[in-house]
Amino acid sequence: MPAEALAQAETELTRDRSALLPVVASSEVLSLIRNGVPVQVRRDDGKFDDLLVRVIDWRDISANHFLVASQVWIDGVLHRRRPDTIGYVNGLPLLLAEWKGPACPLADAYDNNLRDYRDTIPQLFPANGFVILSNGLEAVTGAAHAPYDVFAPWKRLEEEGPDDPSHETLLRATCEPARFLDLIESFVLFDEARGGLRKIVGKYHQVLGVNRAIDAVRHIESNQGKLGVFWHTQGSGKSLSMVMFAEKVLRRLGGNYTFVVVTDRTELDDQIAGQFASVGALTKDIHQAQAGSRAHLKELLAGNERYVFCLIQKFSTADREPMPVLSERSDIIVMTDEAHRSQYDQLAANMRAALPNAAFIGFTGTPLIQGEASRTREVFGDYVSIYDFAQSVRDGATVPLFYEARKPDLQLNAGELREEMDALLDEAMLDEEQEKKLSQKFGRQYTLITAPDRLDKVAEDMALHFAMRGYRGKAMFVARRPIFR
Repeated sequence: MPAEALAQAETELTRDRSALLPVVASSEVLSLIRNGVPVQVRRDDGKFDDLLVRVIDWRDISANHFLVASQVWIDGVLHRRRPDTIGYVNGLPLLLAEWKGPACPLADAYDNNLRDYRDTIPQLFPANGFVILSNGLEAVTGAAHAPYDVFAPWKRLEEEGPDDPSHETLLRATCEPARFLDLIESFVLFDEARGGLRKIVGKYHQVLGVNRAIDAVRHIESNQGKLGVFWHTQGSGKSLSMVMFAEKVLRRLGGNYTFVVVTDRTELDDQIAGQFASVGALTKDIHQAQAGSRAHLKELLAGNERYVFCLIQKFSTADREPMPVLSERSDIIVMTDEAHRSQYDQLAANMRAALPNAAFIGFTGTPLIQGEASRTREVFGDYVSIYDFAQSVRDGATVPLFYEARKPDLQLNAGELREEMDALLDEAMLDEEQEKKLSQKFGRQYTLITAPDRLDKVAEDMALHFAMRGYRGKAMFVARRPIFR
């Protein structure tokens, strides 16, 4: 690489970005680090060559230079600061770590140090990938400008490994050179959210789960395109995991893959397409990537689009009508959200017929139930990653769910109900034996369900229970309406 090109790349990476919002500056610099720095070099004939300077070798880990520096003084405009540890790759400060004593609350590293560094030496952060905070007993990681409650521990080195949220686990999982570069390259996203651009660093369950799914793509021939079911409970960042998976496939495995993201509701289709758009994964207008009809879907697949979004209903047919083939490409990966729902049974078979050479992976927030599992495996294969509700609660990502069966006492007028029941039985012209059986089988249920004051009692009990919990908060009321045939 010409020295002139390297000098230009260095100038672009280190130029003053203080006028930008910190997260915007980080987005710019990390994009250059991941994708290369475009430069122009003058040739001997006076013309210019467009070159791309790669500052990190993402494939050959040993080709990079890793350095961990302790207590480095950094000069800000008005102040000097000395962070505990900075991790450099090829001279780029991609890691910041702050250590506290075991008796010091972990939040102090955030409140007293990280906040101060962001104000006094902001030039340290545009190239920063993520931050580690530890007191030797606990350790968390997160984006430099994220709120403290977003920082999270790293509990496992492998998918099936035991929970061990220790300082050592986090260091091994994030700072081993191959894992470190993988985290920087594939699991740091910038999401255009309602409050502005935010930086997201993948949690341990996302990194482990996505890499398991990536391994399934690497063995796409041996597993016959059944990439598995990705079960991560609701609230665990499943939509972001879908983006991380697809983007890493495109970046690391090459080829001209097209991802067909299938949902079953228009609002969900808009939501997931919007998630891909907000992190910059879409190269075209979001509405142009959403299939409005089966013909439009076929057109999008023929055009080798990177992402296509459609509803499962696009694969419906009339009775006994065969599903037409929409594409015979073998480089299509279908990502189906909530893949195990019963309505997907026939429609999933139609998807197979419409895309006979495609690979399939199912993303779901709920487990497969008995009866669905076998049908799901026929299309998607077995679980590729599991992050269930119980694990999410232990991680603090989801609030606990408590169930309490409540049966408020009902003050019923038995005499009036008996008279009504007798009148109904007379009208039905049942014999004595039939009346006896009916009374024994349905008398109690009928009395409770049809009591005039039943709903009032239930509402009163619910309101009283909510008001007397002893704390303020949200609640959900779930009821089942009885159906009589």
